[in-house]
Amino acid sequence: MISACILQGRRIEPSDVVQIQELIRTHPEWSRYRLSNELCSLWNWRTELGERKDMAARTLLCKLHERGWVQLPPPRIASPNRHRLTAPPPRTWDTAPIVGSLRSLGGVRIEEVSARIEARTEVRSALASFHYLGYRAPVGESLQYTASDSSGRLLGVMVFGAAAWKCAARDQWIGWNPAQRKAGLGRIANQSRFLILPWVQVAHLASHLLGAVARRIASDWKRKYGHSVVLLESFVEVERFRGTCYRAANWEALGRTTGRSRQDRDRTLRVPVKEVFVLPLKADFRRELAA
Repeated sequence: MISACILQGRRIEPSDVVQIQELIRTHPEWSRYRLSNELCSLWNWRTELGERKDMAARTLLCKLHERGWVQLPPPRIASPNRHRLTAPPPRTWDTAPIVGSLRSLGGVRIEEVSARIEARTEVRSALASFHYLGYRAPVGESLQYTASDSSGRLLGVMVFGAAAWKCAARDQWIGWNPAQRKAGLGRIANQSRFLILPWVQVAHLASHLLGAVARRIASDWKRKYGHSVVLLESFVEVERFRGTCYRAANWEALGRTTGRSRQDRDRTLRVPVKEVFVLPLKADFRRELAA
């Protein structure tokens, strides 16, 4: 039975599914790519820069297909984004220790590199090789940062992407209702990955990077997507980390997650408990999130 639900940040009504079913029935020759583009046009589903949300529409169609609510045509070609999920090419790292103070680095250069293929590959390789969670292609709006010393050696990387759809500690702290959350979630960026390379031992570097990125991410986000973000969030596994660098960078700890996955419909799937950290980027962030 088809029922209303939230997919890809949209409320999908049974009538929407019927519309998609009719689109597929009327145009059996269309590819999945053509269907997702047509859906963007029908729903005027666009970013604030006016670009079609093609990948969001395609993911939505696939989710409806998996539920058995629509029957998509077989895929004709591999996804153009599939390469982002493959293992990064082999890389030789300069593992000579970088030890000392922030001053000894001769300045730290931070760059937003999501539009640069070589730099994105470096981020992917670093995370795949040295982050305990590995690399996962960001979904939706995202930014990627690299940090290097004065000689150009990579020190660390960060990835920011879409906020968690629901987080009790965060949502209670913000004080918004479900409708406000749906409308405002795009103004929260989730730091999904943060890595200091294992041979880099520089006191206060992590908190320094957090602070430096926080001062620029709103403008970086607006430059790429046409709107800014007003709040950052991150989830820190309590069995692995203490979150010291977040506290030093003035992030606020809101509490812990329940240890359940959003996919845990039967309440049996357990995931690591995480501390929820947030950092407002504007004094009136609550007003903007609840607008």
